[in-house]
Amino acid sequence: MTETIDQIEKAHSPGFVDRLRYRSRREFLSTLTLTAGASSLFAQSQTRPPIVYPPQYSDKVMEPVNVREFQEVAKRNLDFKTYNYIAGGSEDEWTLRANVEAYQRVWLRPRVMMDVSTIDTSSELLGHKLEFPILLDPTTKSRIVKDGDRVAAVGAHECGAIYCVSNPLSWIDDLYQAEKAPVWWGSTLGHSTKSSARGWARRNEDAGATALAVTIDHPYSPNRDRVIRYNWTQTNGNTFIWSKYQGGVLSPTRPSLTWQHIDWLRSASDLPLVVKGVLTAEDATLAVENGVQAIIVSNHGGRALDGAVPTLMALPEIVDAVDRRIPVLIDGGIRRGTDILKALALGANAVLIGRAYVWGLAAFGQVGVQRVVEMLRAELVVAMGLAGMPNLASINRNLARLPWE
Repeated sequence: MTETIDQIEKAHSPGFVDRLRYRSRREFLSTLTLTAGASSLFAQSQTRPPIVYPPQYSDKVMEPVNVREFQEVAKRNLDFKTYNYIAGGSEDEWTLRANVEAYQRVWLRPRVMMDVSTIDTSSELLGHKLEFPILLDPTTKSRIVKDGDRVAAVGAHECGAIYCVSNPLSWIDDLYQAEKAPVWWGSTLGHSTKSSARGWARRNEDAGATALAVTIDHPYSPNRDRVIRYNWTQTNGNTFIWSKYQGGVLSPTRPSLTWQHIDWLRSASDLPLVVKGVLTAEDATLAVENGVQAIIVSNHGGRALDGAVPTLMALPEIVDAVDRRIPVLIDGGIRRGTDILKALALGANAVLIGRAYVWGLAAFGQVGVQRVVEMLRAELVVAMGLAGMPNLASINRNLARLPWE
């Protein structure tokens, strides 16, 4: 540093340093050091990654800052009975609440001093490139807003999410023509005969589905107290359709559904087969043995068997049973990007959201769906950065701690 000062003195006219009015050589040295440090920080700021904002919408759409605030907007938009139809679960809603609370009981162990200047959320699932590990669950959206399934499909296309849907055949071709169709999976509660299963598989494959998903945890209609208590009805055009839910009524959905159903579908389609509703290692093992290509850990969002284990707590044993042979996905209770990170840390390859994007749909329609997905994706990116995880491959079991660990 002395040589530097001497060089400065030689490079300028006599008395240059004196005219700067430094009281001592030490003061000049100190100032020069600070100046050099500031220059270094400035140089570093020029190489710092840019701030990345998620897509922006109107001030009204951007006002809710998390999924729960979207729920509040949706609640104001919906009539009392419809809101409770969406928000409610079965019986005492133990599983409904436990799905959410499970994420509050799992803690993260962030790593530090990791280079997270770039965060990559991309992966591959069943031969499809995912830009982020968030899919949209099948739900009864048309019971909530007019053409809800179709509106949500356009939102899924715009934000780039895979869309699971049970009844798209009347409108999906129109979206293809308009170049607004998302990548989608056909979804069903199953079929009672081989011919009906094969017909469903062929129709969905011909219509453009990229996978076939069977929800297997709904053999009977459950007791949904809110729906029964408030005598909820849905509308179909100008016709009111009474809900079939009544307390203590044994109303069959698909009670004869067995693993044979997978063989029926496979005989009609080459698409990947996914089962949704697995909660035990035993059933996960059977799924693999029966040639299923992916499992969704699900308890029907707390709307089937009340008292069933929350999905996040069931996830580790299923991941262990599958042992990386096929992808394992999870739904139920996801409200934050940190929730997604916890699910990934416990072994999930991706997550599905249901109520979260339905609140966006009920709040703001198509852009509400987009905003919820993009917000959760952005939250996941921030969480990965703070946890020291630059990409999905870096996320592993060491990141999470279960309540009993």
